[in-house]
Amino acid sequence: MEHLDATTVISQIFTGTVSGMMLVLMALGLTLIFGVMNVVNFAHGALYMVGAYFFFFTLQKVGNFWVALILVPVLVGSVGLLIERILMRPLYVRPEEDPILMTFGLTYIFMEAMRMYFGKIGLAVDTPASLSSAVNLGLFYFPSYMIFAVVCAMLAIFGLWMFQEKTDVGLIVRAGSRDSVMVRVLGLDFNRVRLLSFSIGTALAGLAGALSAPIRGVIPEMGAPVLPQAFVVVVVGGKGSFWGTVASGLLVGIVTAVTSLWYPSWAEVVVYFLMAVVLLVRPMGLFGRE
Repeated sequence: MEHLDATTVISQIFTGTVSGMMLVLMALGLTLIFGVMNVVNFAHGALYMVGAYFFFFTLQKVGNFWVALILVPVLVGSVGLLIERILMRPLYVRPEEDPILMTFGLTYIFMEAMRMYFGKIGLAVDTPASLSSAVNLGLFYFPSYMIFAVVCAMLAIFGLWMFQEKTDVGLIVRAGSRDSVMVRVLGLDFNRVRLLSFSIGTALAGLAGALSAPIRGVIPEMGAPVLPQAFVVVVVGGKGSFWGTVASGLLVGIVTAVTSLWYPSWAEVVVYFLMAVVLLVRPMGLFGRE
């Protein structure tokens, strides 16, 4: 611990910010799906993994990093659309456990499908030449791609906020997450609201997977450790709080990264300790309402 200087700590905070932004994308998707559909999507981590594999596959086929990055959220969102329309919708009239168990089973289906097609060995995704260097931040050099990933995540987060706050469709989605009965009473097709919400939520998971692929590599199990952390972000930020989720994701990412400097074995555990402390002090989360 005595060998760590301020530069190392600050550099690790920046690294934690990158991880935190990926968690924010995941957690916002979870919050959107749960708020509208009242379903805990256990397949969210698998869709994050699918996004990474789709990015690798699309990049190999089209040969253009930027085109692949744009296509992946669309492709994963389309997968989410099919899941909701074909698999989820028939289960809405059944007990609440059924949709949850279905998403849990989808996790293993997606993992085995990726293993069968791509193999069990991890895959590497190269960054474009324009993002393969490092940026001088004064105290240290930081990879250009990580800065790019943060900027992309920020644009996606801001775009989602603008959609929910400034568009008629977004306002309907927000209303559906608060009172689905009232949406039906007003004569709106709530099935379309569910379909759109699930598709957007899964697209965010796919984008997070695509952005993470060049940093972490691509393996079938890559979604397993990310999903519990995304749940922690939702709980710590406060259910239904958009900016609470953003702040919580950054907090979890930075705390995990900094902890790994001094106590690496505690890095994956400290987020659950953080959640326990927050729930003891504020049971509704940092920004949640009773």
